[in-house]
Amino acid sequence: MSAERDPHQGGALQHDAEHERPHKKNSVLFYLMILFAAAFLLLLLSYFMQQRVNQEALDDLEQTSNSAVESLENLIAERDALKLQVSALEAERDTLQAEWEASADTAQKARDGLMAAMDQVDALNKLNQLRTLYNQRRYSQARTLLAEWEAAAPGGLEASLQAVSDAMGPAERELYDPLEAYRQLSEWLEQ
Repeated sequence: MSAERDPHQGGALQHDAEHERPHKKNSVLFYLMILFAAAFLLLLLSYFMQQRVNQEALDDLEQTSNSAVESLENLIAERDALKLQVSALEAERDTLQAEWEASADTAQKARDGLMAAMDQVDALNKLNQLRTLYNQRRYSQARTLLAEWEAAAPGGLEASLQAVSDAMGPAERELYDPLEAYRQLSEWLEQ
């Protein structure tokens, strides 16, 4: 009987195992589905977190890019302002240089005119000294003085008196021509 029970018991066990397996299959499948759902949710959560991190990085990059663009625009504006200042300063320098050159030319002309006037005054003073010596009948001193002046600057006195004569108008020259007076004096003194 025990042998018979065994097959009967074996059959009952087999029957119980068959009935138990679908239930075990269902519970394993259920756990696997839960596990896959949890894994899917974790992947989905990971994906959304990565998207959020990526968006924050893009926002930071965009903010940095905007800041760099603003800095670049500020530098360009500053460069343009400096270019305008340089242009204004160059124009002012050119104006000042032109004014300086004009004033230097004017000063040179004035100095040249002053030197010419001083030469003319000196020549007239020398002519007056000669006339004074001539009028005082100190002819030998007048000749000596005239010879000294000619030796110091040959033709200098005559050239200065020529400039005085050229500066005079025709009416003034008719009244008094210093060059003619000098020529007459020098001719008379040479005799």
